[in-house]
Amino acid sequence: MPWGAAATTERTAPPTTDPGTAAARDVAGAAPCGEVAGARHDVSLAHGRAPPGATVVDYGMPKVLVGFFSFTEITDPTQHVAYNAWHQLDHMPEQYPLPGVAHGERWVSTPACRAARAAESPRLAPVHYMTLYLMGEPLERTLEEFRSLGEQLRQVGRFHEHRRARLSGPFEVTGMHAAPRVLVSDEAVAFRPNRGVYVVVTERAEAGPGAGRAADAVGGLVPRLLETPGVAGVWTFTGSDRFSLLGWRPGGCDIAVCFLDVEPLAVADRLGGLATGASAPTSPVEFAGPFETVTPWRWDWFEPETPRR
Repeated sequence: MPWGAAATTERTAPPTTDPGTAAARDVAGAAPCGEVAGARHDVSLAHGRAPPGATVVDYGMPKVLVGFFSFTEITDPTQHVAYNAWHQLDHMPEQYPLPGVAHGERWVSTPACRAARAAESPRLAPVHYMTLYLMGEPLERTLEEFRSLGEQLRQVGRFHEHRRARLSGPFEVTGMHAAPRVLVSDEAVAFRPNRGVYVVVTERAEAGPGAGRAADAVGGLVPRLLETPGVAGVWTFTGSDRFSLLGWRPGGCDIAVCFLDVEPLAVADRLGGLATGASAPTSPVEFAGPFETVTPWRWDWFEPETPRR
């Protein structure tokens, strides 16, 4: 059976179910290769709502195994509208025919979001956008075709040249968590519509083979993040050398993505305090800040204001 794959099975719900808490679903560490810690696979059991004796579906291993991130800087300030048109109407749709691409989404660090950052390293300070593709099996084939497609599009002039990826590559999923108040499962919360995300990137002291199985530095934050009103769920990811042979070396860092159903600026101070305060991860925080969801054809965040007559 392929890496991370599992058969779909049915089972009967127990007479009583534990409703669970955010702390109970916290990730103590990344799961072994092919497993994702913290994910609930029984949709009727989510948050203990299954009636006694109900038959529910057990999904087995999660569908999504990797998040491919790109933290992107636009190097020419006049090119934001052109970049957004290219990415949203040309580049991202072209990725979906690839066999293992389950979902893709992009968010913008508006000037207001940039001002609300709680932390930024010199590497990530210039970032304007974050893109996240969720990928599953056939994973290696998908990543190979993903890279090959990018090269083909560049050769035929379908690649935006005024951009620089500040941090890019595949990161293994280490945890999936839905807030108790939402109805969807841990595996589904990343597909739920959102109004933005809050992202925390932490550095690891060491990175090397097996780093993807190490405890992620942001995992301890998850229960407190989930308790914040407006946070619908949190997924965590870790970089490793597993995909270095395919040409990607994202480095030794961990990423937490908080999916929001309120305006990002409304919770930025609270989440920033959790990411950088006394209870923050022991590893250095390279980035902590909000991003807004990109709405098609509304790309004017960086356009100069038209003077009133």
